[in-house]
Amino acid sequence: MNPIVGSILGMLASTPGHPLPAPLAAMPESLEVRWALSALPPQLREQANVYVLDPAKGYRLYRAGTNGQHCYVQRTEWQFADYDHSVFFPICYGAGAAKSQLKLEFDVAAMRARGVSAQAVRTEVERRLKAGVYVPPRRPGVSYMAAPVMRAHVSQDTANKTVMTMYLPHVMYLAPNVTDPQVGGMTPPPPSPYPFVLNGGPMGMFVQLMGVNEAKEVVTREADLVQALCGWNTDLCVSRGPTMQ
Repeated sequence: MNPIVGSILGMLASTPGHPLPAPLAAMPESLEVRWALSALPPQLREQANVYVLDPAKGYRLYRAGTNGQHCYVQRTEWQFADYDHSVFFPICYGAGAAKSQLKLEFDVAAMRARGVSAQAVRTEVERRLKAGVYVPPRRPGVSYMAAPVMRAHVSQDTANKTVMTMYLPHVMYLAPNVTDPQVGGMTPPPPSPYPFVLNGGPMGMFVQLMGVNEAKEVVTREADLVQALCGWNTDLCVSRGPTMQ
């Protein structure tokens, strides 16, 4: 990071009117690893890279893998400029996104850990995107979010701060600088069986939800994990139907 930019971010994090954000609570490590890997199909889990969050520093490698998949539980949605401590969603990026989406999200986690304000993080990420610090993926790739449960913002409208726990297994395909009109995507809300572009721009992804029956199968297979997550944090207890479809 440019030292001047770093200084500005530091001031934004600690000057009057910008109190230091409360640190995130760490998950039990074994539960975090298990949940992160649940984002992948079972056949890909054993050889995946897995990361865990140190709330004081950011993500660290827990286990090195060999298949190009990088899995972790994401705790921040920087686009919303809102540090909602109840955001949790497992995600696995393939090798095609390791130097783009994965790098961006790990940088966000590190800035949050240093006490940079949510608004300052969004401003800095937007600056880096415009400056080409984060380059679009240069190869096709799949990102898996096929975990049985997740908690995230329900809308792409960053003014809507609503967060919900839901069963929503899905997969995403790298789609830099693609829009729904260009490819016939069905822009939500609400989520539907039809694909749509998420976070359109250089880090854009094309989202395809799993079918209702397939999603129920995932939730059933991972029932013990769903119960463990709910037992650890009641924010992760699902109070709605089996899917958001």
